[in-house]
Amino acid sequence: MSIIEVNKLNLFYGNFQALKEITLRIEKQKITALIGPSGCGKSTFLRTLNRMNDLIDDVRISGSVKISGNDIYGSDVDLLALRKKVGMVFQRPNPFPLSIYDNVVYGLRVHGILDKKIMEQKLQWSLESVHLWDEVKDKLDQNALTLSGEQQQRLCIARLAVVEPEVLLMDEPCSALDPMSTAKIEDLMYELKKQYTIIIVTHNMQQAARVSEYTGYFLLGELVEFGETNQIFTSPKDSRTEDYLTGRFG
Repeated sequence: MSIIEVNKLNLFYGNFQALKEITLRIEKQKITALIGPSGCGKSTFLRTLNRMNDLIDDVRISGSVKISGNDIYGSDVDLLALRKKVGMVFQRPNPFPLSIYDNVVYGLRVHGILDKKIMEQKLQWSLESVHLWDEVKDKLDQNALTLSGEQQQRLCIARLAVVEPEVLLMDEPCSALDPMSTAKIEDLMYELKKQYTIIIVTHNMQQAARVSEYTGYFLLGELVEFGETNQIFTSPKDSRTEDYLTGRFG
């Protein structure tokens, strides 16, 4: 069952067209990987799914993006509610320069949840969901920036999980991590998809093949091919996809 439906999506930065007629469906509680060379539109597309591109001047968008049947570019959309439903993890961990506790409960406070007991319950649940609770439960007052890079990335995922989104957007979440830390985040993705729909942008084709059920190949703002990961990697239908996967291009 699809949770996201994108139809003929175009995006312009001024006169430059960054996305061209993107049409696809994202399946619920699956991991979808977006691959392609740098500057091909993967991250731009990812940001359209929670309207992060709204923060950039001179952006124009046409087409539609529906999440759970609702057009997120409608005039009456509550952006705070949308970004609660569709959270984002960035390329480099970006914890706030606050305590571990304050990082995790930040979203709860933004959404008006101030009951200390509820906050503490959700704090523990979200840290447990990313396997961080046992590592930090005795130092919740410690500055989050003192954690390792991999711990910081898990903390950022917990910060999203605490407000119980439906979709997690991950923009190259492992690019700043070593192989062992990357493996931990990938293992975490497998567990998180039981609760969330995950869309990951990655330059690591092996990672896309390992973690995702669906893969989309972007090139020069176009979605060249989209399908089940196994099919994309073993029998791509478009020669441009095959050229990229075999290293002849990109």
